[in-house]
Amino acid sequence: MNKTDTLYVFDIDGTLTDSIPTYLKVITKVLEDIGLKDIDTDYDNYLHHTDRYALEYNYERNFGKKAPDSLRFELDTLLETELQKHDPVIEIPGARDLLLHFQKSEIPFAYGTGAFPKATAIKMKDANIPLVSEVLATSITSISRVGFVQEAIEKSKNFYNQDFKKIVAVGDGLWDLKAAQELNIDFLGVGLKNKEAMYRHGCTQWVENFRDYKI
Repeated sequence: MNKTDTLYVFDIDGTLTDSIPTYLKVITKVLEDIGLKDIDTDYDNYLHHTDRYALEYNYERNFGKKAPDSLRFELDTLLETELQKHDPVIEIPGARDLLLHFQKSEIPFAYGTGAFPKATAIKMKDANIPLVSEVLATSITSISRVGFVQEAIEKSKNFYNQDFKKIVAVGDGLWDLKAAQELNIDFLGVGLKNKEAMYRHGCTQWVENFRDYKI
């Protein structure tokens, strides 16, 4: 199989950027800023691990009604502003070099992230990791991981002008693995936090980080 027949779809928080602890503080603060007083901060147990779900679930929890569609775009800007008040996030070891290698070797890759786009751009810039906006899919368009991973794949077909014989989702969470399984695509697990849980649920490929990862 030619290398270019494979597409890699990367999660970002916890996969490419070491940003989860900072980002959870940021999204909690911003939800408070828009007037939500009763916020469920048990983010690991959310139905969807996405900014959009955090907003819509907590809005309905506080006000008993659906959040206005426009609010997610307002939240996107607020998250960007708040994130810039914190120390810059850093890369997961080897992430920058891996994506630079992909670009140099013309290996197709994309991003499917539960975060909103403006904050995502800040995190990737802070960590000095290549961000190709044309193949970025986020939860601003789809509340579920399956939805925005599918979007990333479709964007990639257009951007790279090809179909793919193999697609590999890359992520640090059990939710990333479950989305890959639902889409019937391959999966590469990253990081120590959820390693055992991922293996229990069918993960067969795993790396601690990208420092020594080889295609």
